[in-house]
Amino acid sequence: MAFATAGRSMKLYWGSGSAPCWRVMAVLEEKGLGKYDSKLISFDKNETKSEEIMKLNPRGEVPTFVIGEIVINESLATCLYLEDTYKSSGVQLIPSDCPKKAKVLQRTFEVPGFMKRGLEDLGYLYMEGDVNEEEMKEKKTSLKAELALWEGYLKAAGGDYLTGQDFTMADCIFFPVLAVMVRLGLALRPTFPELGKYYDTVSKRPSIMKTWPPHWKGTEGKKWLNDVC
Repeated sequence: MAFATAGRSMKLYWGSGSAPCWRVMAVLEEKGLGKYDSKLISFDKNETKSEEIMKLNPRGEVPTFVIGEIVINESLATCLYLEDTYKSSGVQLIPSDCPKKAKVLQRTFEVPGFMKRGLEDLGYLYMEGDVNEEEMKEKKTSLKAELALWEGYLKAAGGDYLTGQDFTMADCIFFPVLAVMVRLGLALRPTFPELGKYYDTVSKRPSIMKTWPPHWKGTEGKKWLNDVC
């Protein structure tokens, strides 16, 4: 039975180590909605293609979030929905102040490009065994340039988080992607000291610690990105 909030049940289908799943879980914690029902889906067993998931998400992917009669199959849509629906709950992740809101939304919507360069263009190709060394060298150069942009954003923000002193939606969306890259061997220091400091700070945030991928604990990841920086 799914956990009920304001008369509506909540259930999340998720996979351990998935950055999109992790961001939804982080937002739920930040909004004080951490008592939702959940089901851990095994990627190794191809459970994303199970009948249960396919009925909810014809793409056969997670996260899939069910709230009452509403089904949301995109992580960013889920996060924005939760912030909009539960504005007065927990941490306000999108500021009301217009200039600050614009900056948070800008950084939030830049994250898919960051994820593409770091995970889709590199990590997932290694996972599939489709490795062309010359192509990988070009993609690693592209990722390093992307990391330099985010290093600059943090430096300009002048605080602990992407847009300043406040933890926002941008951090919920960005950090899981960065953490997966670190898990895959990305060394942030000494090349990107601001990103390294940011990683250390956000890693200790309660919402992040509580939702840390369970299969990461006590294990090491691949070293696919260890020569990017």
